Amino acid sequence: MDPGKKRRLARIFQEDNRTVIVPMDHGVTIGPCAGIENMQSIVNKIVQGNADAILVHKGMAKHVDFADSALIVMLSGVSNLNPNPNNKVQVCSVQEAIRLGADGVSVHINVGASDEDKMLTTLGHVAEECEIYGMPLLAMMYPRGPKIIDEHDFNVVAHAARIGAELGADIIKTNYTGNIDTFKAVVESCPVPVVIAGGPKNKTVHDTLQTTFESIKAGGAGLSIGRNIFQHEKPTGIVNALSKIVHNDFSIEAALKLIGES
Repeated sequence: MDPGKKRRLARIFQEDNRTVIVPMDHGVTIGPCAGIENMQSIVNKIVQGNADAILVHKGMAKHVDFADSALIVMLSGVSNLNPNPNNKVQVCSVQEAIRLGADGVSVHINVGASDEDKMLTTLGHVAEECEIYGMPLLAMMYPRGPKIIDEHDFNVVAHAARIGAELGADIIKTNYTGNIDTFKAVVESCPVPVVIAGGPKNKTVHDTLQTTFESIKAGGAGLSIGRNIFQHEKPTGIVNALSKIVHNDFSIEAALKLIGES
């Protein structure tokens, strides 16, 4: 492995080869939603909870201090006001991310969408650039399109994850399949680390912790969860609790106690 990429990955992952990533790139997709109105304020709370990495767009990378957390810059974007919101387009280059001091970059691919071909072309080009510059690539691989009946179905999740790995990603972010056995099969069929997405805000904190706990038991490499963290009333506490599950194998009950819930 390129030594530069190895060093950057070591800032994203801890020695246990697991990571807690908090994506806060939602401002492009859905605007300044609850929790991310003041980015520096919420980032400070996330950092206090010991997040390993924070993922944002290039503009926020310029204006926000991420302290000791690794920085991942999002290269894809489109707003939900667009008539074709599943078509993620490239809005930043790998070189721009390098100038911003990024430890990694990310692209978003909706597998099964009508513009999947264009997004996969972008993924291929970005993967090549990342190899040239020694930059880790996180591919957000979501089964999402007219043929997708269930976005958490094992077959489509495994397919999406494998596409990302096949086309050069170093880390895959995808949906949790709902149980340990099926997600273990996803992980085992993907030769690079797999982290789970959070999706829309869960009804309870217990749901978020349980999904994380099960994914780790299945061999997952951690999480990349946004709204279920930055929209929580105690974002520092929830990050800390999730980190303890990911890195210290805490039980759900022990993690709940860290944020004053049971």
